Amino acid sequence: MKYFIQLVLITALLASCGGNPGVDTAMPEDLEGKKALLQAKKDELRTLTQEVEQLEAEIQAEDPDFGHSARRLVAVIPVQKGGFKHYVDIQGAVKADDFIDVTSETGGRIIKLTVDEGDAVRKGQLIAEVDLEQLQKQKAELEKSMELANSVYERQKRLWDQNIGSEIQYLEAKNNKERLEKSMETLDFQMSKSKIYAPAAGVVDRVVLQLGELASPGMPIVQLLNPSKLKVSVSLPENYLRSVKVGESIDVHFPAINQDQKARISLIGRTIDPANRTFEIEADVSNSSGLLKPNLLAIVKIVDSEIKDAITIPLEMVQQEVSGKQFVFIQADSEKGPVAKKVYIKTGQSYQGNVVIEEGLEGGETLITQGSKGLADNELLEIKQQG
Repeated sequence: MKYFIQLVLITALLASCGGNPGVDTAMPEDLEGKKALLQAKKDELRTLTQEVEQLEAEIQAEDPDFGHSARRLVAVIPVQKGGFKHYVDIQGAVKADDFIDVTSETGGRIIKLTVDEGDAVRKGQLIAEVDLEQLQKQKAELEKSMELANSVYERQKRLWDQNIGSEIQYLEAKNNKERLEKSMETLDFQMSKSKIYAPAAGVVDRVVLQLGELASPGMPIVQLLNPSKLKVSVSLPENYLRSVKVGESIDVHFPAINQDQKARISLIGRTIDPANRTFEIEADVSNSSGLLKPNLLAIVKIVDSEIKDAITIPLEMVQQEVSGKQFVFIQADSEKGPVAKKVYIKTGQSYQGNVVIEEGLEGGETLITQGSKGLADNELLEIKQQG
């Protein structure tokens, strides 16, 4: 019906502008003449519009289906208020909470290795044994020295008990004997460390030294990993200091295995890295599937802003004029039925296809979704039945 009215109006205007042959239709040159002509044309248009509306009403009274095809078929959704969260994605990595180097406390060649990579071990299980042949030779030499020291001490003691000899000779013999005894105790303690045991339960992640290689104090022989105690470590820019708290829940995504899980922040770093202005956070993660491995890429979603009572709509519903103004169409009521109403809006943050409306909508409106492209203000609508 709208297009019918427009066609009639345009035809009438063309006829009025064209005039009849022989009639002077020249545009007045003076300002007062132009104003008078404009007012006359407006009066003509008003009269013509009233005639068209009357004609339309009479036709529709006799033919109820007249103009129905001119209605635009659209779908609508209610505009509601609700919580809105904006997330930022930060890359991190999986780390082992229990990553232990099993080392020898003394040097020696490895003569026994009881585990391979991937083996599960329990706390206190024998891992390796080193050859202490050098210490055994040192012990034999020390035993000989102790025999002499004991003999000298016994003689000096007998002489000293008989008040023969000097006191310094007795004390030197006694000190030499006791010093060698302490050295023997230290050597025995070192020899007791020939067997290396697992300090904690876990899985052998890496065998560093092989059978026959020389182990040194502090050098790892194998590396143990507890796969059930893993964490995600992330470096966050310093402007997110207020966005995270210990104990807060975060979303973690592992792209390589397409797995998502919730985690709780267990640690927030107390220093800012001056090189990149970031701080570390850690969150404990579950490895019930056994797929998580140290250094696995993790994407952590951090809530950087939250609005408790926000008006959000699908981002694709926002349209823009050539001037840059943004608008949407909502459903309004008229005497002829539902019509489209153009509403100018101001948008805010957006996330995952939804955008916050800061101005223009109050909530409770009916937003036109399907069919909103190309709509005109006050255009008649036919509402598509949902579902």
